[in-house]
Amino acid sequence: MTLSLLALMAPTDNPNAGLSMLLFQIGAIALVFYFLILRPQQQARKKHEELLKALKKGDEVTTVGGIIGKVKDVKEDRVTVESGTATVVVERTRIVKVGDQSAPGVS
Repeated sequence: MTLSLLALMAPTDNPNAGLSMLLFQIGAIALVFYFLILRPQQQARKKHEELLKALKKGDEVTTVGGIIGKVKDVKEDRVTVESGTATVVVERTRIVKVGDQSAPGVS
């Protein structure tokens, strides 16, 4: 038995048929939302965390603000970066690129 679009839109004697179709549609939208938005975002966040965990002294980094330099010191949540003659302390989470590996979603 195949269902056509017209059969799905046809009125039925069952008043709960419309409700079950609505719940099916909401569930389908939730699945699409999860697989197109939430899951890729979680994967990108996980990859960025791994990139930051592997950060070590001597790595060349780029920050969100565009500062490019070499890591001089790594602490729990802060990184000391030397760029030219300036030394800057930045939050670890503000680093978007380590060497040639960039965080997902950042060009």
